[in-house]
Amino acid sequence: MELTDWLLTSGERGNAATRLDDRRRDRAAWSEGNHVRPLVHGATYFRALLSAIRSQRAGDLLLFTDWRGDPGERLEGEGSEIGAVLGEAAGRGVIVKGLVWRSHLDRFDFSETENRHLGEEIEAAGGECLLDMRVRPGGSHHQKLVVLRHPGRPGLDIAFVGGIDLCHNRNDDAAHRGDSQSQPMAAAYGPHPPWHDVQLAIRGPAVGDLEAGFRERWEDPAPLSRSPLTRLRELIHREDTDADALPPQLPDPEPCGTHTVQVLRTYPNRLLRGYAYAPDGERSIARSYLKALRRARALIYVEDQYLWSPHVVQCFARALADNSGLRLIAVVPSFPEQDGRLTLPMNLIGRISALERLRRAGGPRVAVYGLENHAGTPVYVHAKVCVIDDVWTSVGSDNINLRSWTHDSELNCAVLDGTRDPWEPRDPGGLGDGARTFARNLRLELSREHLDRGETDAAHTPDVLCDPGSAFDAFAETAAALDSWCDRGQRGPRPPGRLRTYHPPRLSRTVKALSLPLYRLVVDPDGRPLRLRRHNSY
Repeated sequence: MELTDWLLTSGERGNAATRLDDRRRDRAAWSEGNHVRPLVHGATYFRALLSAIRSQRAGDLLLFTDWRGDPGERLEGEGSEIGAVLGEAAGRGVIVKGLVWRSHLDRFDFSETENRHLGEEIEAAGGECLLDMRVRPGGSHHQKLVVLRHPGRPGLDIAFVGGIDLCHNRNDDAAHRGDSQSQPMAAAYGPHPPWHDVQLAIRGPAVGDLEAGFRERWEDPAPLSRSPLTRLRELIHREDTDADALPPQLPDPEPCGTHTVQVLRTYPNRLLRGYAYAPDGERSIARSYLKALRRARALIYVEDQYLWSPHVVQCFARALADNSGLRLIAVVPSFPEQDGRLTLPMNLIGRISALERLRRAGGPRVAVYGLENHAGTPVYVHAKVCVIDDVWTSVGSDNINLRSWTHDSELNCAVLDGTRDPWEPRDPGGLGDGARTFARNLRLELSREHLDRGETDAAHTPDVLCDPGSAFDAFAETAAALDSWCDRGQRGPRPPGRLRTYHPPRLSRTVKALSLPLYRLVVDPDGRPLRLRRHNSY
């Protein structure tokens, strides 16, 4: 397997202005020799993050970006509130720098106040946290990243990247009883919405790539906002709007594993004046999916918050149509995040249209599921994971919809493992790539949880879920059993598993006709230049 079979070259990234692909002598658009560990669930991530931050000392560096930050969110019990933890680090002499989306007004159910308070708490302790509104109209900074560097102790360097924000609702575990510090969501999810999510912990040279990406945003000379009203609020609240200089970047950590990591982003084509590091935007996340899907032959496994946009899922549909043995398993939220006469149809119309297109291409080879906990409460799927043929894995902040691929800022990592899975003598994709340990283990970990299956003794017996067809059938059988038990009034013991067959509500033609234009303009906008839109290209 050649890395260029699955990963983007620097030319294919489509952004000559970024420093990411100029950092190595060979101009490789990825780094080799990393160790990547998936952290499934917010509680797992928060524990690891808390331990790593508390291990830092004076002169160390802590960089983070986020979509929303609630300063009172506890990472692990009393005294571990994220605002206090970051403030304590700054008080110890750790250099703390953060970029948090300024957000829209709170009356629109966003997080303007919380993000400002997190910044104020960090700044009061000696750190620096800027509220960043350098986005397209209606857009957001959606990247979720923490980078920890340790001068003189490079073995401790680590980066966390994925779908988990430093805010309420996220601190859930495998039991899916929800976060005790909850924000209200749709009534179906109850007072403490169960939450499913995934983050990556990365060690090795890729930490340097992720830091370089943070520095591009931090050093952007553009003002944090173009809005006169926002700039007036900045004056009233005496907000910090000038980014202080960062210390010089340290050499990348030494190789420490078998994982190749490619850092992928979305940046929109910002109107009037683009980003200095992406003048025409960057759509490497979308381009990476398009390239990887062309090699899909056996199984595409997706966990996604949205799976919206018929335009975006066309590349999945094309792969299904071109390969009669290819299957798709998708795990999505059973219900949209919010109720409402206007928001509910707009949230559903994109998914319904997308699933119709996928099923036209793949028929019974397409299976879509929601999750529920053992009490029967739906689990909100916030994860952004894709595994193709147990070879290529993508985890990050992007959702499979147009705004994540073109309009908002996003951050993903694609991972290829140099180690073949020992139980894969055959080639599931038929292209000679062979299943890889990281991709397969992540898919199996997620599948076992959803199926309520324990881990097999991998040293002696391969898991039946290794086979794509068996895995597809296991999901279908488990969901059918639980669906049937619920349809019978839940009589008798509850069958194992947490999977429910996804059935989107039916919308009338009138509702569809009224909702589709609003969906395209408001929910799923397009941040590509007009010339790319005309050519239907990323």
